[in-house]
Amino acid sequence: MSTMHTDPWAGLNPDARARLETRDYSVADLAQRLATSGVNASEAIVGRASLGDAWIPGVELFQRKVYQQKGRGYFGELTRLTEGTLDRIGLAPRQWASAMMHRDSAKGFHIHPPHIPEGAVPAEWFQKLYVDNSEDYSLRPYDREQWDVMFFLTGICEMLLVDERQGMPRRVMRFTIPGDSRAGPDNAAVVIPSGVAHALRNIGNEDLIMVYGTSTVFNPAWEGRIASDVEKAPLPTDWDRYLAGGA
Repeated sequence: MSTMHTDPWAGLNPDARARLETRDYSVADLAQRLATSGVNASEAIVGRASLGDAWIPGVELFQRKVYQQKGRGYFGELTRLTEGTLDRIGLAPRQWASAMMHRDSAKGFHIHPPHIPEGAVPAEWFQKLYVDNSEDYSLRPYDREQWDVMFFLTGICEMLLVDERQGMPRRVMRFTIPGDSRAGPDNAAVVIPSGVAHALRNIGNEDLIMVYGTSTVFNPAWEGRIASDVEKAPLPTDWDRYLAGGA
């Protein structure tokens, strides 16, 4: 009578066993996944109350409704400036723009400089805005720094956020938002404060098209880059060598 070998990989060559990895299917808690492997937008929205210190102050993530129209397509609202999240936090974008990212491309990390009043200590200023008076949105200098609010129409966006403001804990948030062409509970918009680095990857099988509003008009001097080499499209090594006159 045969019995099962105690090592399920005993039949593999030693070299293969040495290289072997297995996937961990256990599910970490929401806060840990938000900061590491990432979560779907709806998970972050529904679980926000339980996330506590894992959430970056000033970031907003709110669900959107996409209406399917049988035989025709769909209709999706972006936002209403007189109700909802943007109305609650007092953010009325001064400029709207569109952007498109091809399949398998990425952008970032980008960051916009936060406004610090003359004579203020940055860490104390952020403490006042986002800790001591976190619900007093009138204190936020939207007109003197760039905040972004992003909406996704097609494709699937994986977004990563990192808080780089002085005196604030360096928190990371990672979540996935599908465009309106993939209607469902994860259709969402995201508000990104100045001083929070942000990167986007198109992880879908179609172009990622977005519409975004900014609290100020476009200012090239405010377009900071951190670890942004992913945006480059390097030529093959032999092309570079040929162009440089090498053999």
